[in-house]
Amino acid sequence: MKSTLILSTVAALALSSGAVNADTLRLLTWGGYAPDDVIAKFEEQTGHTVEVTKSNNEEMIAKLRATNGGGFDLAQPSQDRIAGPQAEFGIYKPIDMSKIETGLFIPSMLEATKGNTTVDGEVYGLPHVWGTSGLVVNTAMAGDVKDYTDLCNASVSGKVSYRLKRPTLIGFAYSMGLDPFAAYGDEAAYKEILDQVEAKLIDCKPNVKTYWDGGDELKNLLRSGEVVASMAWDTGGWQLNDDNADITFVAPASGALGWIDTFALPARGRADDAAYAWINFVMQPEVAAMITAAAGNFTASQGGDAGVDDALKAKYQASFPQAAIDNIKWYPSVPAGLEALEGAALDRINAAN
Repeated sequence: MKSTLILSTVAALALSSGAVNADTLRLLTWGGYAPDDVIAKFEEQTGHTVEVTKSNNEEMIAKLRATNGGGFDLAQPSQDRIAGPQAEFGIYKPIDMSKIETGLFIPSMLEATKGNTTVDGEVYGLPHVWGTSGLVVNTAMAGDVKDYTDLCNASVSGKVSYRLKRPTLIGFAYSMGLDPFAAYGDEAAYKEILDQVEAKLIDCKPNVKTYWDGGDELKNLLRSGEVVASMAWDTGGWQLNDDNADITFVAPASGALGWIDTFALPARGRADDAAYAWINFVMQPEVAAMITAAAGNFTASQGGDAGVDDALKAKYQASFPQAAIDNIKWYPSVPAGLEALEGAALDRINAAN
């Protein structure tokens, strides 16, 4: 209620001041994150206008590097694409937390993102849209699969699938009681973790029906029953649940692996007031629900799932009780050199008999 009153007051002041004080917000974002109905509502309430440029992580970094952080007033890179580029290129400006309605955010996501985007004591990112990878399970046929290493259980031999990619290494490490993200700053320690995970995944190979590459391939395997449990994204599990109530996304006991697309202020943005107004506006639960409907993923808005389509909301709430949300392992920036170690481990797993 307090946040709604504050935002209503801000909107009223903006409208009463007229177009003289209204800014154009140049937003660099992903498809679905700024739907037309949300833009229209924002423009009506604040007097600001919005210009949207759709992009992805690589293009966002390239555009901001090319202009030394100019050309846009608000960008939405993933949280692991902020600290590194900021330290190297200085393309963002710190966020003034006094201008943010922090009560609108899920606390654990807000704190995780602040921590992962802090450079020299300054916060450069806030959470917006998020998603996870974890387990997609046919609960009628693989009800004992509750964590990543359960994919190696004898009960599901020959009927599991996952990708030979970083998320598999990370997920298995956490399920084995290890902490790979804590070892990111120590290459030798990370190599020791990879060695243990590599051995586990080689032992697990008889359980693997196939290593999947694309989402459609995996969905077909799960629909046919050839695969009864897999590592996959949450939205894919919920989509399969529409066709088969026994199949759904399960947040692993050791924690789902989470990505967050953020709010970040380009270093040479010129409409900070409009940017802060947009952040506070879209994090309102009713507006967050509109963005979820357009993007297909949930946001870090506290209570933002309440206004979502009942069927999707029920799946989300079943997969993510509060404890599961608080247990999500959010991807930090990857230090140089680790990708080569991971690639070599994955190659050896693939080649092993």
